[in-house]
Amino acid sequence: MSRRPLEITPELMLRAYGAGLFPMAEGRGSTKLHWLDPALRGIMPLDHGLHLPRRLRRTVLSGRFAITADQDFPGVIAGCAAPAPGRADTWINAEIETLFTALHRMGAAHSIEVRQDGALVGGLYGVRIGGAFFGESMFSRITDASKVALVALVARLRLGGFTLLDTQFLTAHLARFGAVELPKAEYKRLLEAAIGVPARWWASPDPALLEAEIRAM
Repeated sequence: MSRRPLEITPELMLRAYGAGLFPMAEGRGSTKLHWLDPALRGIMPLDHGLHLPRRLRRTVLSGRFAITADQDFPGVIAGCAAPAPGRADTWINAEIETLFTALHRMGAAHSIEVRQDGALVGGLYGVRIGGAFFGESMFSRITDASKVALVALVARLRLGGFTLLDTQFLTAHLARFGAVELPKAEYKRLLEAAIGVPARWWASPDPALLEAEIRAM
């Protein structure tokens, strides 16, 4: 007798993340999700912040972009799922969007929005459990928008006492900002410790504190 596949719910998603797993679809049009538990895991160390180029720091602090958090989660995940130059397809299917939007409504998933002249031009989203933040995806419609979102995220996580920023995989882009790759066992030790940390998500931190944190990177 065949067994029915286990229904994936927001609650199951949180248990999976807490165990070190994360879901992906094979493509935008796929109807199936796969759980990944890679042998090597990318993380962005938070104890010393990003490797932040001076030019990018100036851009973040210049006021060129309006940066918010949790103001348009559906818009951010839709931006991450949309085709982009050099990326005709994504791993974010309709079920991923539905599940993560439900997690956002529960207060367990968050977004960073980057706007220029009122238009959403970049952002990122992810899941949090305790002091761990699991970065899922980011997008950029103009130069620097996703980088600005990453800086804003790291600043908020540092202010809130987070100890782990999971990037899933290490890319050349993230490595330039200080991301590193860890063996699965080491990652899971860090994860176990991080999810027990009583961190706080700062959606709207004091602007002076946020600026000081960015200048310290």
